[in-house]
Amino acid sequence: MAKSSKKPALGRGLSALLNDPNNKINSAKDKNADQVIGTIIELQIKKIKTNPNQPRTYFNEEALKELSSSIKELGVIQPVTVRKILGDQYELISGERRIRASIMAGLQTIPAFIRLANDQESLEMALVENIQRQDLDPIEIGLSYQRLIDEIQLTQDQLSERVGKKRSTITNYIRLLKLDPIVQTGIRDGFISMGHGRALVNVEDSKTQLELYQLIVKKGLSVRAVEELVRKSKKTTLKTTAYQPVFVSQAANQLSDYLKTSVSAATNSEGKGVIKINFESQEQLQQILNRIKGEK
Repeated sequence: MAKSSKKPALGRGLSALLNDPNNKINSAKDKNADQVIGTIIELQIKKIKTNPNQPRTYFNEEALKELSSSIKELGVIQPVTVRKILGDQYELISGERRIRASIMAGLQTIPAFIRLANDQESLEMALVENIQRQDLDPIEIGLSYQRLIDEIQLTQDQLSERVGKKRSTITNYIRLLKLDPIVQTGIRDGFISMGHGRALVNVEDSKTQLELYQLIVKKGLSVRAVEELVRKSKKTTLKTTAYQPVFVSQAANQLSDYLKTSVSAATNSEGKGVIKINFESQEQLQQILNRIKGEK
């Protein structure tokens, strides 16, 4: 009796398949893709290229030495993630710290989880994995969020779903990127906290922002104390802006009489100013608009 037809055996080991330079697997439709994608094998470290879009730029040397010692004792517990590129080469998606520590430990191979990913997916996975790290500083997190928005074309709502964070949390990190570069460096180096940065970002004037930053570092001010200083700083700015020559007050009074509502005006030292017209209802607003347009 003839044997029933079965799926032909691969005929060689997975390792041989992966190391075959003629075996190009860049899509789920490629031959033998199902044999490769989603597997964990020992890869030669020299065949793994670093990710050119690696979001992490700083690796603490002392922490790397500690991880290297751990790897010597216990091995690499969590595999790195790679994607197969041309020939027998792979590109790292996440795990560069583990790669570096393994090299320090003298390892020639490392356990690797193989994924299928295009350039955009690879960047997104690297950025999201980077964000989930616990030792990341707030500025680096903000930069990773901004890159996901700019390069992956995600909205803040979509980003919130991808990384499992509230939209307000993402906004707070991204706002830190508006700080003066010196203040950003202060946060990265631990001289001030993210809370201090969130308070300082409300100060638009860079000079005032830097003065407050230096005061925080010098006196070790709390976040609450800084928030109070920022409030006072804003009030002082408003008072300066609120200066008004006689002709401005007279103009405001004339407008108030004509529009039949309260009108205030303020100028700065350069002569530029604003006019504020108050209204209490939609009906009154329409009446004001009619008067301005000369309509009854």
